Amino acid sequence: MAQTARELGLSENTLYRWMAEFRKDGEQAFPSSGQLKPDEKALRDLQKKIRDLEKENEILEKAMHYFAKDRR
Repeated sequence: MAQTARELGLSENTLYRWMAEFRKDGEQAFPSSGQLKPDEKALRDLQKKIRDLEKENEILEKAMHYFAKDRR
């Protein structure tokens, strides 16, 4: 491991971490450029959904206040 790390110009810890990630996630451990691991993609999608719903809620609240003023 030490020799390989030296040849690649990396620390041994980096190689050990990469090996651990590969053991844990297999082929999914190192997605190609611009791709995310399935769990990370799901999290990002849910975060976007939350942001979208918060914006929707804000718009609906403004509309509610606008129409409530008209009734007075």
